[in-house]
Amino acid sequence: MMSAMEAVCDGEEPEVVTEACLLSEFSERGEARALINNLPDIHHDTVSREATIEKFVVIMDRYQEQPHLLDPHLEWMLNMLLEMIRNEKSPPLMVHLCFKFLYIISKVRGYKIFMQLFPHEVSDVQPVLDLLCRQDPKDTETWETRYILLLWLSMTCLIPFDLSRLDGHLSTDPGLNRESTMDRILAVAKSFLRVSDKSRDAASVLVSKFVTRPDVKQKRLGDFLDWCLTTISQTSEVTMEGTVTLDGALQSLAQLFKHGKRDDFLQYAPTVLQCLNQKRIAESNQATLRKLGVKVVQRLGLTFLKPRLAKWRYQRGSRSLAVNLAQSSVTESVEATKLDLESVSQEEDYDIPEEVENIIEQLLVGLKDKETIVRWSSAKGIGRVTGRLPKQLADDVVESVLECFSFQETDNAWHGGCLALAELGRRGLLLPSRLSDVVPLIIKALTYDEKRGACSLGSNVRDAACYVCWAFARAYEPNELKPYVNQIASALVIATVFDRNITCRKAASAAFQENVGRQGTFPHGIDILTAADYFTVGNLNNCYLTISVYIAGFEEYTKPLIDHLVAMKVNHWDGVIRELATKGLHNLTIQAPEYMANTVLPQLLPMATGMDLHRRHGAILACAEITHALYELATQNNSWVTDFLSSDTIEGLKNIHQKLSDRKQYRGFGGELMRPAVCCLIEKLSLSKMPFKADPVITGWQWLIDDSLKNLHLFSSGARRGIQDAALSALAALCLQYYQVEPGVADVEMQDQLVSQYLLALESPEVLTRCGCALALGSLPPFMILGKLQKIFPGLQAACKVVQKAASLTEARRDAATAMSQVCVAVGVCAQGSPDRVLCESNIRPVYEALLGCMNDYSTDSRGDVGAWVRAAAMSSLMDVTLLVVASAPELLSSDLVQRMMCCLAQQAAEKIDRYRAHAGTVFLRMLHSTDPAVPHIPHREELLSIFPLETGTSLNWNAASQAFPHITQLLRLHQYQYHTLLGLTVSVGGLTESTVRYSSQSLFEYLKGIQQDATVLQQFGDTLLRIFRDNLRNDRVSVPLLKMVDQILANGCFDLFASEESHPFCVELLAICKEEIKKSKDVQKLLSCIAVFCGMVQFKGDVREKVLVQLLMLLCHPFPVIRKTTASQVYEMLLTYDDVVDDDQVLTDVMASLSDTNWESDIATVRTHRNQLCDWLGVPRPILVTKTSPQ
Repeated sequence: MMSAMEAVCDGEEPEVVTEACLLSEFSERGEARALINNLPDIHHDTVSREATIEKFVVIMDRYQEQPHLLDPHLEWMLNMLLEMIRNEKSPPLMVHLCFKFLYIISKVRGYKIFMQLFPHEVSDVQPVLDLLCRQDPKDTETWETRYILLLWLSMTCLIPFDLSRLDGHLSTDPGLNRESTMDRILAVAKSFLRVSDKSRDAASVLVSKFVTRPDVKQKRLGDFLDWCLTTISQTSEVTMEGTVTLDGALQSLAQLFKHGKRDDFLQYAPTVLQCLNQKRIAESNQATLRKLGVKVVQRLGLTFLKPRLAKWRYQRGSRSLAVNLAQSSVTESVEATKLDLESVSQEEDYDIPEEVENIIEQLLVGLKDKETIVRWSSAKGIGRVTGRLPKQLADDVVESVLECFSFQETDNAWHGGCLALAELGRRGLLLPSRLSDVVPLIIKALTYDEKRGACSLGSNVRDAACYVCWAFARAYEPNELKPYVNQIASALVIATVFDRNITCRKAASAAFQENVGRQGTFPHGIDILTAADYFTVGNLNNCYLTISVYIAGFEEYTKPLIDHLVAMKVNHWDGVIRELATKGLHNLTIQAPEYMANTVLPQLLPMATGMDLHRRHGAILACAEITHALYELATQNNSWVTDFLSSDTIEGLKNIHQKLSDRKQYRGFGGELMRPAVCCLIEKLSLSKMPFKADPVITGWQWLIDDSLKNLHLFSSGARRGIQDAALSALAALCLQYYQVEPGVADVEMQDQLVSQYLLALESPEVLTRCGCALALGSLPPFMILGKLQKIFPGLQAACKVVQKAASLTEARRDAATAMSQVCVAVGVCAQGSPDRVLCESNIRPVYEALLGCMNDYSTDSRGDVGAWVRAAAMSSLMDVTLLVVASAPELLSSDLVQRMMCCLAQQAAEKIDRYRAHAGTVFLRMLHSTDPAVPHIPHREELLSIFPLETGTSLNWNAASQAFPHITQLLRLHQYQYHTLLGLTVSVGGLTESTVRYSSQSLFEYLKGIQQDATVLQQFGDTLLRIFRDNLRNDRVSVPLLKMVDQILANGCFDLFASEESHPFCVELLAICKEEIKKSKDVQKLLSCIAVFCGMVQFKGDVREKVLVQLLMLLCHPFPVIRKTTASQVYEMLLTYDDVVDDDQVLTDVMASLSDTNWESDIATVRTHRNQLCDWLGVPRPILVTKTSPQ
C-alpha cells in the first residue's frame, strides 16, 4: 500500500491493486438481442422458456448498479418486444413472455425512466385499455403483463386531447349504454388498486398521471379523493385483503399529492389529513401502511406550505467535486446561487397553517418507529417540510430532532434522529451555528451500543451516524467544520478499526474518505485511508492488531484509540472483542508507554476487581497484556519493567488474585471467565519477571492453576478447553520464573510437590483431572523434570493403557500420549545418559511400547470411535519422539520398533475415517522422507520411495479416498506391510461410506487382478487374510467388514485359482473360521454377511462345497425368520450363478421351486420338513437337532 502511495508521489502510475467492478457499456447487447429474437421459437417449451428468462435476468442484473448504461439500448429492446406483442399471430403465452421481459428491463432501469419510452399516440389508448380489460387479475403467472400495461396506459393518458373526443357519438346515441373512456380508465385503476401483486403500484402511478389531467381533474378529482377516503375509513387492516386495499388507496393519495398542483389539492388537504388522523395509520401493525401514512402526511405538509426555497438556508455552493477542485469557479457559482435565492424567496413571514404542527408531530413520531423504512421516510419528510418553514420554526424542528438523542430513547429513535440530521444537513437546513450541539451527539452515536440479553442493539445507529458524517462532509465549507475536525476524525477512525460490525467499519471508512476528499482538513487523511480502506477493514483481527497500530503512530489519534479501547471495548459484551481489545492494547503500548503505565493501568486496576463481570474479565486481560508489552519495551532498553510501573501499580497487580479469591469469584459461571483471565495474568506477570519470588502470592497462583486443572469437570464443556490451556501456559511460565534456584536447577521442594501431586492425580477416577494433570507434566520446563523421569514415564505409560473397567478414560489416554512426547522433547536424548534425567537406552523401549499400544486403541462409546483421538495423539507423539531420537542418537531405534511403528501407520493410513487417515498418511510420509537425518531401519524403504516419491508429501491429498487408496494398496505387495495394510483396508472396503467403499475396493481389486496367475503370491495373500480373520475372531469391528470384503472378493472371482483345486486348505480354513464366527451369534448383520460368504464359497469344489451346503441348509432353519428368508433367496441366486452344484436338471427344478415357493417365515416345524426335503434332493445329510440334556 505504502509503495503505491510513494509511486504516486514520484509521479508514476501505481499498479491497480483491486479489480474494478465498474462496467463501461452494455456489452451483452448481442446476446440480449438473440434471446429476444428467439422468443417465438421457444415460448411453448417450459424448459427453454425458463432457461431463456434466467439468462436474460442474469444479463440484466449485472447492470443493477449502473442502469444508465442500458439507456441507448432500451428503445430497440422495447420496440422488438412491442412488435411481437402487437402481432396478431402471437399466441397468448408468447405475449405474456414478452411482457415478462419488459418487466425485467423496467425493474433494472426503474419504471420512471422506462415508461417514458412507451409509444403514446392517441391510437394507443383504446388498444392498451382493451388489452388490460381482457386480463385476468387472479392469474398469478402473468402479473408482469398487467403491471407493464398499467404503466403503458399511464403514458398514453398524457395525450393533450380531451378524452371525450375518443368516445365518438356516445352521448348522441342513448340506445348504446357504453361507458366513457374516462370512466373506464378510472374503473380499471380502482380495480387494480385492490389487487395483491405488484400491479397495484403501477395502478397508483396511473392514478397520479390520469386524475391530474385538466379534463379529469375538473370532473373526477373530488369524486376520486372521496372514494379513496371512504375506502380508507371503511376498510379494516385485520384481513389480508383489507391491508392490500389500504395500501392501494394510500399509495394513490401519496402519488396524487406528489404530482398534482398545489392549487388543485389545497382545498382537499385538511379533509384528507383529518381522515388519516381518525384512521390512526401510525398505530397500524403493518410497517408498509405506516410508511405510506408518513408519505401521505409529508405530501400534505408540502401542500399546506408554499413551495419556496428558504432564504435562511446554508449554501455551500456547487456540490460537484470537479468544480470544487477548480477553486476559481466556486465563488462565481456561490454568488449566482445567492442572487437566484433573492429572487425566489419572497417575504420571510407568512401564516403557517395550523395543520402543519400536527404533520411535523407525526413525522417526528415516525422517526422513532420500530421499522427502518418508516424512519427513513419520516426523515425525508422532515427534510422536505423544514425546507419550507421560516427560520425560527425550522430551528424548533431541529431542536425536536435533537431530542431523539437522549438516553431514555431507544435505538430506533437514535437511528431515526441520525437519518433526519443527515437529511437536514444535505439540504442546508442545519445551520453551522447548530453544529456545536449536533457534533457531540453524532460522536456518541458513532459508539452507540446497547446490550439486550445475549446480543446488542445499535449497529444501525452507528451506521447511520457514519452517514451523517458523510453528508456533513458534502454539506459544509471546511472552515465551518474546522473546530470539530479532530473530534470527528478520531471518532471515525475509531469506528473504522474497532467497530464489531463489518458494515459499520466499512461505512466509517467511506465517511472518513469523503471527509478527507471534501474537507481536506483531516490530519494524515491520505495515509490513514491507504492503510484502512474499504477492503482492508473487512478483517477484524487485522483492524485491531495491525491497522490500529499504524494509525496510533500519528499522535492526534494515539490517545483517542487507547482511551476508546479502555472505555468501550475492554468491557464489551462480546468476549472475542474483549480479547482482541486487550491484544490491541498490547500492540499500542509501544506508541505511548508512559501513558499506558501512568494513566491506563491505574484506570484498569479498579476495574479488574470491580463488580461487573465483563469489565473485570477485560480489565484483568488488559493489565496482563500491557504489563507484558512494557516488559518487552524495557528489555529492549536493558532496563526492568518495574522502572515503568509505580509501586502502587505493582501492588495492585499482585493483589488481583487474592481479592477475587476472597470474594469467591472463581466459582460458577463467573469463574469460567475469571480463571483463564487470571491464569493469563499469572503467565504474563511471570514472563515479565515481576519481583514476587518467595512471595505468598505465588502459593495462591499455584493453587489456582492446580485447582483449575483438577476440577475441569465442574465447568461447562465450552469453557474447559480455554481454562485448561490458560492454566498450562501459566504453569510453564510460573515454574520458569519462580521455581528456578539458579539456571537449570529446580527448587527441590516445589519439584517434589508438583510432580508427585500430578502423578497421583493420574490415577483419579475423574477423566478430566487425569487429562489436566497429564498435560501439566508435559508442560513442566526441563529442570522440573530432571531426576523425576523414572516416576513420570511409568505414570504416563500406565495412564496410556486401556483398562477394561475404565473404557471411558479415552481423553486421559489421549492427553497422556501427548504428554509423553512433550516430556521426551523437554529432557532430550542421550544414548548412555541416566534414565532419570534423559531419554536413553534403558527407557526408550517402554515409551515406544506405550505409544504403539495407543495405536491399537479402538474404544467406542456413545460419541462413536473415540479411540481415534488416542490413535491420532499417539501418531503425533511417535513422530515427535522419533525425529528427536534420530537427530541425536539414531542407534537407540531398534529395527523391530521402527517396523512396528511404520506398519501401524500404514494400517491407520488405510482406514475409513478421512481425517485420521490423512493424519496417519502425513506422519508416514514425514518419517519416510525425513533426510536430515533419515529414520533408520524402515522396511522396504526403496519400494516405498517409488510408491511415494518426495513430491507426494505436498501433492497427495490423503483426505480424498480417490487419491489415498490407489497409493496405500500398493503396500500389499510389500511382505512386511501386507498384514497391517490389509487390516486397515478391511474396515474401509467393508465399511458404510459409499465413496470410501468404492475407491478402497476398486484399489484392492486392481491389486488382486495383478496377482491372479501367481499362485505363491495369492496363497500368501490368502494366508494373511485368514490370519487377520483368526486374530480378530468375534471382534465385530473387524470381522463384520471382513466378511463383507470376503464376499466381494469371492463374487469378483479373485480366488478362482483355489476353486479349481479340490478342498484347497484356504477354503477349508475359511469355512472353519466362518463357522466359529457365527456360532451362537444373534447379530443379524454378521449372519447376513456370513450367508453371502457361504454362497460365494460354493464355487470351491470337493468336501468344502458339501460342508458349505450343510451350513446353508442349517441356516434355513435358523430361529430368526429374516435369516431363513434371506438364506433361501441367496441360495436360489447361488444355484442360478453356479450351475454345476446340482447335476440333475429335474432335481434342480424341484430345489428352485421349493426355495421360491415355501414361506420360509412360517413356523419352524413346517419349514424343517421343506428343508429336509432339500437335503435329500441335494444329497446332503439332514442336520440332526441336538437335544439339550439337563445334567443329572
